[in-house]
Amino acid sequence: MDGSWFVVGMALLAVVGVLVGWWGHRARIALLERWASANGWEHHGADPALARRWRGSPFDEGRSRRATEVLTGPFEGRSALSFTYSWTTGSGKESTTHSAHVVALLLDASFPTLQLTPEGLGAKLAKAFGGQDIQLESDAFNRAWRVESSDLRFAHDVLHPRTMHRLLEADFERRFLRIEGDAILAWTGGRTVPDNLFPMLSRLAVVVDAVPDFVWLDRGALPPRRAERPPRGPGGAGAGSAADAPPWGTPSP
Repeated sequence: MDGSWFVVGMALLAVVGVLVGWWGHRARIALLERWASANGWEHHGADPALARRWRGSPFDEGRSRRATEVLTGPFEGRSALSFTYSWTTGSGKESTTHSAHVVALLLDASFPTLQLTPEGLGAKLAKAFGGQDIQLESDAFNRAWRVESSDLRFAHDVLHPRTMHRLLEADFERRFLRIEGDAILAWTGGRTVPDNLFPMLSRLAVVVDAVPDFVWLDRGALPPRRAERPPRGPGGAGAGSAADAPPWGTPSP
């Protein structure tokens, strides 16, 4: 009899666990949908294409890569998005699931890759094994950031003295930034925190707005401050265009 009660108790605990998980998931969706509705954004749930949209950290790590809690909407005249990215490392009892809150601004030009990683143990180890670290004119900046780019000239053009000075301010401390193709991204550890979304996007806008005009013109695009076209909608053109797939879910070439 005691054994039977133990089995029943374990079964009840399992049911309670499932119900708690389901309730937590529904509450999480409701939170994101309320935030989206209040801010003129949309909640899309999961988008498998986003998990392979970009290269480099954190998108090239582990397995079982997923993009969930996808939010899209406008930010200061640009199309923007946010999502929770998760991946698994290790195997068996040693497996661990990681997550990151990723935000991105979509740009009207396609740029070379430029990544900024805060200097720390990981960056120092990478450089010790031959990892790239572009040195710029500011010693303070070089001590604070590891810079990687597929185009050395582009890195120097974007990271001019005014931008380097801004990136040394406190609100950029310990942040991860990357320009890749037609987007600039940032990410932090953990799931999406809606209240952090606009501050993160604001920092990205600071970097984009400081890109010199000639960098945009060299790539056949109008500098943002002179552009007089609406931000790209889901079809990649003006808002309201029809589209077969959203631009944020389209893998880069």
